[in-house]
Amino acid sequence: MTTPLEFDRYCDEIPRGLGELRSAVTSGTALSTTVPTCPEWTLEDLALHTGRALRWAGHLVRTRATEHIPVDAVPGSTAPAVPGDAGALDAWLAEAGARLVEALREAGPDAAVWSWAAVHRADFWARRMTHELVVHGADAVLAAGRPLPGVPADVAADAIDEWLEILRFTQRALPDGRERELRGGPGRTLHLHATDAPPELDAEWLVELTEDGIAWRRGHEKAAVALRGPLDAVLFAFYRRLSPDAPELEVLGERELLDFWLERASFG
Repeated sequence: MTTPLEFDRYCDEIPRGLGELRSAVTSGTALSTTVPTCPEWTLEDLALHTGRALRWAGHLVRTRATEHIPVDAVPGSTAPAVPGDAGALDAWLAEAGARLVEALREAGPDAAVWSWAAVHRADFWARRMTHELVVHGADAVLAAGRPLPGVPADVAADAIDEWLEILRFTQRALPDGRERELRGGPGRTLHLHATDAPPELDAEWLVELTEDGIAWRRGHEKAAVALRGPLDAVLFAFYRRLSPDAPELEVLGERELLDFWLERASFG
C-alpha cells in the first residue's frame, strides 16, 4: 500500500473528518436513530465503533505495538458512563481523536507499528483513520438527516486508492472472503471518472477483475462499465453510501457488473 498524501496532511484531516461525526452526535438527533447506510447500528453505535477504532489505532502507535492488541485491552475504549448522553459521547470522541493525532505526530510516519495489512508503520494508521472518518462521518450526517459532506479532492481520490488497495490485499490474505468472487477474465473492467476534479489530480481509475484478482491503475480508459460524476459522489457510491442512480451520477455500460462489484466490495 502506498501513502500518496503527506503524513501531516492525514494528521490535519483526522480532526476535520471527526468533526462530521461529532456534529451529528450533537445535532439534537436522537442517538437511538438508525443509521440508514449501516442499518444494524444506531447513531450511538456508530459513534462508539468509530471512537473505539480511533483509540485502538492511537494506542497501537503510542506503544509501538509489535503484535495485535485487542480493542477491549485499550485504556479508555469503553463507552461513556451514561448511555445516550450526547455531550459525554462528543467529549469522548474529541479526546479519542486528539490522542490519536498526538500519538501519530510524536511517532512520525516511519515508526514501526503493527497493522493488519502489509505496511507496519505509523503512516498506515494515519491514512486508515483518515478514511475511516470520511466514510463514517458520512454515515453519521446521513443519520442526522443532512446531505453527504464535501471531502477535499485529494483526500477523496486517496480514499478510492486506499479502498482498492485494501480489497486487493484482502483478496490475497483472505482467499475465502467475499472478495474472492471479484475475479474474471478479459473485459470485466470498471471505470471511475470524476468529472469535477482538477486535471493534475488524475481522478480516473480503471479496475480489472482478472483471474488472479483485482488490478487497478489511474487513467482514462474504456471499460465494460463506467461510473461518472462529481468526485465526492463517485467516492460515496463506490463505498455504497450513495446510490449509483443518484441524479448527479451516470452509469454507462454493463450495470450488472457494477452491481456485482458493489455487492462484494462494500465497506462496513
